[in-house]
Amino acid sequence: MARVLIVDDALMMRKTIRKMIENAGYIAEAEAINGEQAIQMYKEYMPDIVTMDITMPGIDGIEALRHIMAYDKDAKVIMVSALGQQYKVMEALECGAKSYILKPITAENLIAVINQVHDKSKTNAFTKPVFECGEGRHQQSCDIIVGKTV
Repeated sequence: MARVLIVDDALMMRKTIRKMIENAGYIAEAEAINGEQAIQMYKEYMPDIVTMDITMPGIDGIEALRHIMAYDKDAKVIMVSALGQQYKVMEALECGAKSYILKPITAENLIAVINQVHDKSKTNAFTKPVFECGEGRHQQSCDIIVGKTV
């Protein structure tokens, strides 16, 4: 089963994600509380998947993602984002994140995203997300971002 590095500055979020992934049969390989630790632990453990909070003190999730992708272009990073951060999510996807999940996280959604990223890594057949905002693709103001694969 896949080994997961959990990166979040909030202890309760790390514990919640750990419980969800372990209940699904994944291995919580390690936890990091900031981007700097995430980079170090990625190099040390080389996990199969990383869940990475976007907003953290110091080196944030996007900067940590850039470092991890520079170290390992095949890294499978799933960004964790709050509502209202759609532009940061798009930036993360452009930097190499394989997917994202919005807070509040449910076990069903988290495991579905992890399964999707893990299954695609086996075939190396990643697809590019299509973004839709609001009710139409060309709406100027976005309240929420939704990713689909094509």
